[in-house]
Amino acid sequence: MSISSRPGIDPILHADALSKQVESGERRLTILSGLSLSVFPGESVAILGQSGAGKSTLLGLLAGLDTPSGGELSLFGQSLGALDEDGRASLRAGRVGFVFQNFQLLPTLTALENVLLPLELSPSPGAEARARGWLDRVGLGERLDHLPKQLSGGEQQRVALARAFVTGAELVFADEPTGNLDPVTGERIIEALFSLNREAGTTLVLVTHDHALARRCDRCLRLEGGRLAEMAPEEVMA
Repeated sequence: MSISSRPGIDPILHADALSKQVESGERRLTILSGLSLSVFPGESVAILGQSGAGKSTLLGLLAGLDTPSGGELSLFGQSLGALDEDGRASLRAGRVGFVFQNFQLLPTLTALENVLLPLELSPSPGAEARARGWLDRVGLGERLDHLPKQLSGGEQQRVALARAFVTGAELVFADEPTGNLDPVTGERIIEALFSLNREAGTTLVLVTHDHALARRCDRCLRLEGGRLAEMAPEEVMA
């Protein structure tokens, strides 16, 4: 059974009885087991869990970056199990954005070039102007030519935010987006993330251990024992 349902509205992302096992020496470890989830257009969903619970593994599966050991998974109404790696990449192109804990910027490219990268996968007129515009929206209009090493951690994450939204993505995945930042900088990134998300009307799925970040989402789920459960408001406030 899915975590949520909305009659008459198709989910943008749907997992049914998802499982993931990995080999560790002579042991087979179960990370996810019988996990089900539906995420609907325009929703923001937070997935919380302790370190080692499998949050990043789950995010990689939902995004089609990894393959499950069992179960069904669909993205934009397309079964990911029916696609090879290239097919999954093609499905994500221009429609899915990512924000990572460690920023994942290419060190030899400037801020502008990093934001341009996803646009170069499907070239279109005005790509550079669009990239410049998104960097300006995150407050980096004067840092276009700076390399990542010349930027602070917060500035690097703002470049990553611009890169995630620049294609007009329908769905953004965020993996501990404030995990490498101090509290003050992290709060600024949270504000920027949710402001951009509201403006763009994007669906957001994020994994985090930060309850303050999770509280900004429409729905909060806990990953525990390989499964997801809805969190009550008082649990998120704790």
